[in-house]
Amino acid sequence: MEATATAEVAEVADVAGVAGVFNYDQAFGRNIGLVGREEQQKLKNTCVAVPGLGGVGGAHIHALARLGIGAFKLADPDTFDVVNFNRQFGATMETVGRSKTTVSAESILAINPEAKIMQYPDGISPQNIDAFLAGVDVVIDGIEFFRMKTRRMLYAACRERGIPVVNAGPIGYGAAVLVFMPDGPSFEEHFGLTDDMTHAEQLLALALGLAPRLKSDIDPASINMEGEKGPALASACFLCAAVAATEVLKLVCDRGRRTSAPSGIYYDPYRGNIYPLKRRPSLTRSFAGRILRWLAFRQVPAFKVMHLRELAARK
Repeated sequence: MEATATAEVAEVADVAGVAGVFNYDQAFGRNIGLVGREEQQKLKNTCVAVPGLGGVGGAHIHALARLGIGAFKLADPDTFDVVNFNRQFGATMETVGRSKTTVSAESILAINPEAKIMQYPDGISPQNIDAFLAGVDVVIDGIEFFRMKTRRMLYAACRERGIPVVNAGPIGYGAAVLVFMPDGPSFEEHFGLTDDMTHAEQLLALALGLAPRLKSDIDPASINMEGEKGPALASACFLCAAVAATEVLKLVCDRGRRTSAPSGIYYDPYRGNIYPLKRRPSLTRSFAGRILRWLAFRQVPAFKVMHLRELAARK
């Protein structure tokens, strides 16, 4: 996989074709004043891994590239389609049918031809997670909401290796951000995830943990659990990229107040508010959590339908 990824990077570098006129200090000189010169060099020497290059992941890489991050590991098994146009940065008529990893690498190299990029066009898996995380300083979670098994695998692997993970997800009109540090609560502890929970319960725990209120701006009728589809706006995805890039800056330069679990923040530009995010009670192992689950199932029946189908299949 590493050899294949290297070959793909070389191919993309040829597409960029502007390395001869590029100067890193000039390209990112306007960062100086908010970022110190030594800090900019730290960013240049930083490797950020972004698994998932859709709505949020595609926005993340653009913010990070313009921040001056010098190395990337990109993973996504998907290709761009017309249905991605409303929110995914790399989705255009020219990229329909093309690999998201290739298009994303081209976008980064068009900004910084010196960037080092490794591509994983098959996505991440237990078979390649070691290679994907090797040499990585920070991970930004861009995995699709419904891919809970992959997400749990990623967070566990990062925790084992001492790698912080930034979770910045679009919820309604806004963005929820949580940073999972190796010495803080784990992803599973924070969201109360256990193997005996149904997939629907795990997804619900994640959604509730990233939302400031039980009632969401999202129309429940627009959520298709079986088709793994839900509404998302480009504005919310871009806001996620802004807050995630800032968290990376704080982590790399070791300054500022991190938005670390168990305390997160939800930015709501629609109402002009910022809400604190706190850990929710376990949806299956506490009375308060079971009440919360019951209320959420009533408000978003799609979660309940999926939950009941899985319970029936277990019998």
